Amino acid sequence: MVTLSFNEVTLLSKISNINRTITLLAVGLVLGSGLAAYHDFRHDQQVRLEFAGHDRRPASQAGGITASQYRKLAQLDYHSGNNPVILVNHGQSTLNPKAWRRDQVIYQQLDGSRRTASSNTAFLNSRNHANTSLRTSQDIQPTGWHNNSDGNLVYNRGHLIAYSLTGGIDPRTGQFHAGALGDQDNPRNLFTETDFTNEVLQTYYEAQVRHAIERGKHVIYQATPIFRGDEMMARGINLQALSTDGTLNFNVYLFNVEPGVTLNYQTGASQVNQQMRVYVPINMNEDDSDVQSAGNGDLRVVGHYPTPFATEPRHYYRVNQ
Repeated sequence: MVTLSFNEVTLLSKISNINRTITLLAVGLVLGSGLAAYHDFRHDQQVRLEFAGHDRRPASQAGGITASQYRKLAQLDYHSGNNPVILVNHGQSTLNPKAWRRDQVIYQQLDGSRRTASSNTAFLNSRNHANTSLRTSQDIQPTGWHNNSDGNLVYNRGHLIAYSLTGGIDPRTGQFHAGALGDQDNPRNLFTETDFTNEVLQTYYEAQVRHAIERGKHVIYQATPIFRGDEMMARGINLQALSTDGTLNFNVYLFNVEPGVTLNYQTGASQVNQQMRVYVPINMNEDDSDVQSAGNGDLRVVGHYPTPFATEPRHYYRVNQ
């Protein structure tokens, strides 16, 4: 039998007390962080409920662009040197925050001319942020499509709902399925868009949505190409987004234009026009070049759109030449 001295017993007692104190502190930290997280969750939930309560529409009505607004936007013409971005409804979304129920994308059918002339509406959260490294090239030719030629990068296959916002979304159904790569070459989600409008303007607003869902927000995002009459190429696109707590809120119309180019919206054809100057908003720096949207994945982009005015397209070369 081992007999401990008084000093040894005292030392063991102190060590035991220290360990007990450390354990209690650790438990306190865990409980404290858990309570803080719960408090933040309850606060965010309360903010969402209060914000949604201001909208009197039922949850079954997602809202968004109206037929009257569509017709008015379709009649707008872009004039050289003007701002290619117009605020709609003073920049405030007309989406209904109560409509968010689960992450999904509501895809509309193509119209009788095979155009994406209606709204696609996405209900998004953090798990819809797609891994863009898994993106593949696109082959669909939306109405008004022309292959880029002579080194001038005019045309992109523009997504209504960006691929980066469709992680886990099955493009056939619009429903979430774990492991789905997202929406890539879906004819119901593509339209012929200029490189400028896609890469400078639309990516700016898509990034706002992406950053919101990265912060845990629930976002409704709607994109509507605007066609005039029976034209095959959209005159522009209406983008609007609303988070369920109201911290993200925009509603804009982007003209579908390209610097240094005149477009025939009836057919999608283009011709050089050195008089076509397009204002480049200083806060809209172009995103990483989306070469898959411009061709079949074998393009490399040269140049950029300078501020405050761009006067020519970017250029490209093919890596297999």
